[in-house]
Amino acid sequence: MKISTYTQNGKESGKAELPSEIFDVKMNSDLVHQIVLAQMSNQRQVIAHTKDKSEVRGGGRKPWKQKGTGRARHGSIRSPIWKGGGVTFGPTKDRNFKKKINKKMRRKALFMVLSSKVEDKEMIVLDGLKIEKPKTKEMIKIIQDTRDKIQDTKTNLKKRKEESVLVALSKKDVDITRAAKNIQKVKIVQAKDLNVLDLLNYKYLIMPKEGIDVIKETFIKN
Repeated sequence: MKISTYTQNGKESGKAELPSEIFDVKMNSDLVHQIVLAQMSNQRQVIAHTKDKSEVRGGGRKPWKQKGTGRARHGSIRSPIWKGGGVTFGPTKDRNFKKKINKKMRRKALFMVLSSKVEDKEMIVLDGLKIEKPKTKEMIKIIQDTRDKIQDTKTNLKKRKEESVLVALSKKDVDITRAAKNIQKVKIVQAKDLNVLDLLNYKYLIMPKEGIDVIKETFIKN
């Protein structure tokens, strides 16, 4: 399976071979949905937390004696029935939303989404990706030149500018990461860290052709 490659200026330069076991996998929406839910759950942070009576400050002594006052018996002002006391059945930081993801399932879902990107012409492979200085305007030009090249010319220009881009680098590049840091709807990742959630959240995938080998080594050989 082959795909066209482009220069940073958006000019077609040749072809690159795509492994069929990664980029030609039939879609299974149920599996992809399951992996997305698991990823979102694993990223979820537990913020809401209420204190129970053991965590509330104060209440070290009995409010009044047990008998003879005419009032109800109480052992502590930290009781949930007191104002300022603990909370019964409130949300706590002990909650765990983690979901275990089977490695084979996660890998299969990733291949499905990558195959979908290729089929929908939303994956752009470059001969190489390099900038001389970490300048935002240089990175914007590269993204616009490559993305606009494969898009339908009838697509509204404003709509094209609003479409998101995921850039997958074959290795860590500090200059490119810094250059893209302030660009809206653009995210930089390494090819070895590609995942289903990022691929679905961003419309276009741009990566140098060396990234194909990184994906193969990371997700096939390991």
